[in-house]
Amino acid sequence: MVSQKSSAPAVEPKRQRGRDRVAAILDAAAVVFTAKGYEGATMTEVAALAGAAIGSLYRFFPTKEALADALVARYGASLVNAFAEIEQKAAELTPPDLADALIEVMQGHEPARSAAIELTDARADAVEVRTTLRGAVRAAIAGIVAKMAPRLPSRDAQAAATLLLHVLKSLRNLPRGEDGADARLALEARALVARYIAGLENEPETA
Repeated sequence: MVSQKSSAPAVEPKRQRGRDRVAAILDAAAVVFTAKGYEGATMTEVAALAGAAIGSLYRFFPTKEALADALVARYGASLVNAFAEIEQKAAELTPPDLADALIEVMQGHEPARSAAIELTDARADAVEVRTTLRGAVRAAIAGIVAKMAPRLPSRDAQAAATLLLHVLKSLRNLPRGEDGADARLALEARALVARYIAGLENEPETA
């Protein structure tokens, strides 16, 4: 089980070469943890897949716990950062374009997402970690709502963000086929989100 706090935390590289190496290790770890689970994964497998010497792996991640914690943290940060990028241009996007961008974020980040879920469930503080991540994502979506519907009261923006998060999570596994029923389903899902967003933009200002 992944502990709440690793006894030996990950080491942050100072040079770009080191950062690139850490990124490769984390990418490999996502694949191995997803395939083998936390208990079944080994540091040797991660190093081999990353094309890194085992000593280099342990230099940055002294324990498997530290590696798992870093992977969960990277996934959370990448998700929040992706929504933050959308927030920067939210006011300029049409509702359909914004819907596309939001759904794309929720459908992306594989296999990091699968690994993060696997590792979070293995943690002693799984509920706390999930609650913290969910809160951060909801806040990021609320920021997007505030940008594209500035007249919407803060309380309503928070409620809209909560609803959007639930809807987007349900669309995470939406088929990506370009033909037939899958394509039609994807179009309908995007239209649904776009219509909701457009409605928020036209929401009357309240006292």
